[in-house]
Amino acid sequence: MDKQFIHPMLPQATHDELARQNFVQSLKKHIFQNIAPGNKVIYETVAKPRFEREHQRPPQNRHEIRKVMQQEPQYRWWGALKRLNQEMLWDAVNASVERQLPDLIERAKDKGGELGTLTLDPNFQVPAYETAVDIHCMPGGYHSEFATNDVAAGAIYDRGTYVYGVGWLGPLNDDMGLSIVENYLKPEYPNFQPKKILDMGCSVGHSTLPYVDAYPDADVYAIDIGAPMLRYAHARAEALGKRVHFSQQNAEHTNFADGSFDLVVSHILLHEIPKPAIRNVMHECYRLLAPGGMMIHVEAPLYSHMDAYTAFVYDWETANNNEPFWSAMRDLDLAALVTEAGFASDKVIQKFVPNGAWQAKVSSNNSQNGRLGSRGSWFIVAAIK
Repeated sequence: MDKQFIHPMLPQATHDELARQNFVQSLKKHIFQNIAPGNKVIYETVAKPRFEREHQRPPQNRHEIRKVMQQEPQYRWWGALKRLNQEMLWDAVNASVERQLPDLIERAKDKGGELGTLTLDPNFQVPAYETAVDIHCMPGGYHSEFATNDVAAGAIYDRGTYVYGVGWLGPLNDDMGLSIVENYLKPEYPNFQPKKILDMGCSVGHSTLPYVDAYPDADVYAIDIGAPMLRYAHARAEALGKRVHFSQQNAEHTNFADGSFDLVVSHILLHEIPKPAIRNVMHECYRLLAPGGMMIHVEAPLYSHMDAYTAFVYDWETANNNEPFWSAMRDLDLAALVTEAGFASDKVIQKFVPNGAWQAKVSSNNSQNGRLGSRGSWFIVAAIK
């Protein structure tokens, strides 16, 4: 039920490659279930009391907690294992993709009769904030190309996302887009029927395709900075029978006309770009939306939504896992950036949307009754023009 859906573009692992990927998943579960809880115990019984003796007060923020926890062997061991597991993930997936890359490149080529389109810009300049670091330790990030018509980054991301998440985004890795459609847009805006939709920072289109199904009469566009991501995304969408117009663009400044879209969305884009870029994206969304149109940006919770210890745990990604903008974004007042972009303050929405819509979909397809249960929620910042 929760196995990744095998579509024609998905890289196929050999027995040994799959065993290695399964080990990465098992190790991840072990770290999360059996080692991570010990950090809270050490904090409450050792690190926090030591800080209180030294400062005559408890730690007040994630920075103070990290400073005192970095002295603890338990925390250092957990962090080392987490980072090692992340690197092992990419190695395990990369080996499979590299072996079959020529075939994947060939499969991705347009054969005629495509449903959607792919537009790449040979002169496109990838932003320096993306080239400066391999985001979340993925070798080469989203944009690097090592072969003609390269699709490696897309193939690695498609399989790697499933292995990383241990399948929790569903067989098509599409829970973000699907949950926004099924658990937010349809129940809260049943009469909203966008005719033109844009997905910003689409990567391989995991979250894009649910909008194609939800609004079959709409023209769906998707943009990203990475050419290898987009080649793979286009081929994947075609293989799944979905019509999407992919193009290589920076979400800060697109080439679409003013008022072009009724719905503009993004899914975990904001935490991968710096604050000035986030501000530009909000302004661009306002420009692109037609009157009455809506933007929705999907993210994980902000630090204002959590206690200091939980924020400290989240902050590990910035400190140790090549997520330079992860914490800076979570410190922002996103509503202020949205109103600064031109949206009326009473039209700004911040809320949590239940995730797990893919589980209900799988349940329905298997003729079972009811949901299998949500594992949490997605945070959204949205606005209506």
